[in-house]
Amino acid sequence: MRKYALWIAGIAIAVGEVAAQSPFTFYGKALKPGTKTHELVELSDGKNKATIPVTIFHGASEGPVLGITAGVHGYEYPPILAGQQLIHKIDPGQLSGTVILVQVANTGAFLGRTPFLNPADGKNLNRSFPGNAEGTITERIADFISREVISKCDYFLDMHGGDAPEDLTPYTAYYHSDDMPEASEKGRLMATNMGFDHVVVFNVTGKTAGLSTYCSAEAFKTGIPAMDIECGGLGRSEEQQVGQIVEGVQSLLKQLKMLEGQPLATPSIAVIKKRSYLSSDHKGIFYAAKTSGDYVVKGMYLGYITDFFGNRLQDIYADQSGVVLIILGTPPVNEGETVAVIGSIENNK
Repeated sequence: MRKYALWIAGIAIAVGEVAAQSPFTFYGKALKPGTKTHELVELSDGKNKATIPVTIFHGASEGPVLGITAGVHGYEYPPILAGQQLIHKIDPGQLSGTVILVQVANTGAFLGRTPFLNPADGKNLNRSFPGNAEGTITERIADFISREVISKCDYFLDMHGGDAPEDLTPYTAYYHSDDMPEASEKGRLMATNMGFDHVVVFNVTGKTAGLSTYCSAEAFKTGIPAMDIECGGLGRSEEQQVGQIVEGVQSLLKQLKMLEGQPLATPSIAVIKKRSYLSSDHKGIFYAAKTSGDYVVKGMYLGYITDFFGNRLQDIYADQSGVVLIILGTPPVNEGETVAVIGSIENNK
């Protein structure tokens, strides 16, 4: 702590104390307070390589550590472009605490324009946590994020959007477990203070003992309040979606008292605790009758599937009332593939 005093007529009058920030260590380097540092982390499994761009904003004063990942799925562009804007939006001189921002976790998928999977080894990074330091390149990326980012955090945010075929309505989501009430409540406050109209609850009560699998689940499993953003889809990178994410992250920093100011106010939030997944029984062509964000009632018609000669094979109907969170927005469909996700509205806050 640094003490400050006001001198009046030669008499020192104490006016308070300001927390002195210590250097922050990332990947073996000590970073000075009030600085922004770009790091290119190189990983290799002996066959494939990965380069991970990371920006660390080490604030001028003490505060929590917030970890943020973008590009875990490299075809989900709005979070990645939001990260590029946050490079210039977050001023470490005005920041209390530290932000570790993984700009593109899966550069192989991003540069290869590959939905869901890393083309180097065919693995889904968001199904690979906590990772393996001796595994394939995707498993090593997950291991790096688990060890060098998540383990250093007090709070964690994983930023996603609908992937290439997915028409998605924007929402935030947080992890909840009855066995972890403090981390759950902190996650709820994070998710409900980002200006999004829909908030999904990932209830993992009794499910935290096994492998985490998902990026943000790895954080929550270790007791860190964790949440996701889902914004964008269909391979688009529209300015409105990017801006919504940027504003949401800035609002989160205010909610966590890492920046001065009040978080975004959202008069009404639709809370979703139950989601249903509707899948295809066939491979062929899907014709959607609804779009993301539409409100539906149980039994409402959502679309149909044909074979490659136009023969109608299956009609898709809503199995519960709620909002269409995701629906296939492109024609191809495979047997067993999810064609729509409906979120049941529990209550409004």
